[in-house]
Amino acid sequence: MKKVAILQSNYIPWKGYFDMIATVDEFILYDDMQYTRRDWRNRNKIKTPQGAQWLTVPVQVKGKYDQKIKDTLIDGSDWAVAHWQALAQNYRRAPHFDEVAIWLEPLYIAESYTHISQLNCRFIAAVCDYLGITTKISNSWDYQLIEGKTERLAELCAQAGGTEYISGPSARGYVEESLFADMNIKLTWFDYAGYPEYSQLWGDFAHGVTILDLLFNCGKDAPRYMRYVRS
Repeated sequence: MKKVAILQSNYIPWKGYFDMIATVDEFILYDDMQYTRRDWRNRNKIKTPQGAQWLTVPVQVKGKYDQKIKDTLIDGSDWAVAHWQALAQNYRRAPHFDEVAIWLEPLYIAESYTHISQLNCRFIAAVCDYLGITTKISNSWDYQLIEGKTERLAELCAQAGGTEYISGPSARGYVEESLFADMNIKLTWFDYAGYPEYSQLWGDFAHGVTILDLLFNCGKDAPRYMRYVRS
């Protein structure tokens, strides 16, 4: 039995993204898909005294429909220092800031990136390493891609040797469940509900922020506030 999930890469994703990674045997980054503006590909939220704030990586977008995520270039490098300064300013009072900063700051200051996919993969891998998530992470371009929304997902899962496909709930509107059944692949809908709250800086609790918020505040205890990551 092998569980597979397929999802586009996000910039410093929220905790649910990493729970999905942790619950499968192989997680395929689906960056052959079209890049979409004002989405999670190149931005995420942090908490500040003034409320939620976006951290956005500037990218070069050529057109509306002809650019894949994997081909999307990062526009400049000034954003990296600015993002790290924003994180340090708003989380330096968090209990585990120093512990996380040891490995996180160099990702911003000492490394460079040309494409948003490259950046996202690097940060996702670093967070997985910190959380002890050992799931295999691969790329959609490692496999042969076919046409059709659901057909492509089912075929990717089959090529990866998957017997169960874990899908995010937002895909219910377009996924044809029968196509997975025809290929003897079990389709399971991932549930993001039921996360406990943790001690969080700056006002009312917010679930929908980057996982860095959880790591700064809880450190190695972060799995206690997740559903599938085990400490």
